[in-house]
Amino acid sequence: MELPKIKILDEFDKTLRKKSMEVKFPLSDEDKKTINDIITYLTMSQIKKYYEEYNLRPGMGLAFIQLGIPKDIFVIVEEIDEEKFENYVIINPKMISHSEELIYVGEGEGCLSVNRDVVGIVPRFARMRISYQDIDGNNCEIRVREDISVAFQHEMDHLNGILFVDKIDKKNPFKDKEKMREI
Repeated sequence: MELPKIKILDEFDKTLRKKSMEVKFPLSDEDKKTINDIITYLTMSQIKKYYEEYNLRPGMGLAFIQLGIPKDIFVIVEEIDEEKFENYVIINPKMISHSEELIYVGEGEGCLSVNRDVVGIVPRFARMRISYQDIDGNNCEIRVREDISVAFQHEMDHLNGILFVDKIDKKNPFKDKEKMREI
């Protein structure tokens, strides 16, 4: 596998604060190539052989805006078994509904655009339903829960110019922890 040449923007790049724009179909060949490059990059970043060889930080999600492209597209690559992955290509997502239950990632959220350790919890919905379009422009719906729900919310925030660090209370990084469930 060859590592794609993609440049992930750092959290201090103002581009990350832009709201992404709705995508029109059909997708351009360039957008399709970017989607495939992201899938390859995220997959390689989760396989020890590759992340050691290329000095990659493991990541499971990436939004187009993190590459400087303000389009409503994100990709999630979930390892479902050792070196077996499920890919989600989500275009023009909209939240339909969500649970009242809130969760947070116990070891803390990370982001390929945030190159530092961040302490604190990010409140997320335990479950949600999303409408979106697939790579061919078909209207789809998906129900996500637990860690995939967190990943979807994290990437959807990127599409709105929000970073996970924005959601951590600066004065009290563990605020309301007792009202949420750790995953």
